[in-house]
Amino acid sequence: MTYQSISVTPYSPKIGAEIGNVDLTKPLSKEQIDELKRAFLEFQVIFFREQQISFEDQIRIASQFGPLGKHVGVNTISKTTDNPLVRKFHYDETSKRVSGENFHSDQSCAEVPPLGSMLYNHTVPPHGGGDTMFSSMYSAYEALSPKMKQYLEGLTATHDGTRVFGPGTPISVHPVITKHPDTGRNVIFVNTDFTSHINEVSREESNSILQFLYAHCNRAEWTCRFRWRNHSIAFWDNRCTHHKAIWDYWPNVRSGYRVQVEGTSAPEAGSL
Repeated sequence: MTYQSISVTPYSPKIGAEIGNVDLTKPLSKEQIDELKRAFLEFQVIFFREQQISFEDQIRIASQFGPLGKHVGVNTISKTTDNPLVRKFHYDETSKRVSGENFHSDQSCAEVPPLGSMLYNHTVPPHGGGDTMFSSMYSAYEALSPKMKQYLEGLTATHDGTRVFGPGTPISVHPVITKHPDTGRNVIFVNTDFTSHINEVSREESNSILQFLYAHCNRAEWTCRFRWRNHSIAFWDNRCTHHKAIWDYWPNVRSGYRVQVEGTSAPEAGSL
């Protein structure tokens, strides 16, 4: 299907597209909103350039995809702003670490993980740096052997938020293979940051399988690398992607704001 009200340029063969012919500082038409939703599902992460948006603009467009919510983490690097729905992600010469240096799915420790996240960076390092990588969990699942798909079907894993955010953060159990609620496609749903173990096998077996899955999920063949420019936006579908922030720009500044679209139901098990 073609796009009529926006331009859509695929960013890589497996994941990502850059969206043009749209001004996010102004209300969007129904056709534009419908096509943005379609591109979001088709490409898993969509990018925008030269969009000098306000908090109100960011909230308005993200809210078209679902209700906005708050981070479940108790101890996070990002900070709240005057608007409780918007978090500040700012790093400079005083930063000791940055958020999201491992490939992960946002807050998979929650009983209902976020649907997606929209990050707007108004200031990025000069001469490149501070890229974000995205990986398609559709492609990762589809590349598994039939025997491995059969093995993983029906298994569950524990996602422990205290590993990242400390005491008081949720711990939840989700299927290892989930089904995207809108596309119906199967997804590998484990990640380095939050997944502690697979529940139905020994810890030794779990460790080996998880290490295989982590390496498999983040193979270059199904990733893309987004190079930020000032006033760029990345909006990713948390239900079928992993992402990773690359901290190669210290002591330069990378600064922006993120909003979170809430999920509507707990992840559902996929099947062959």
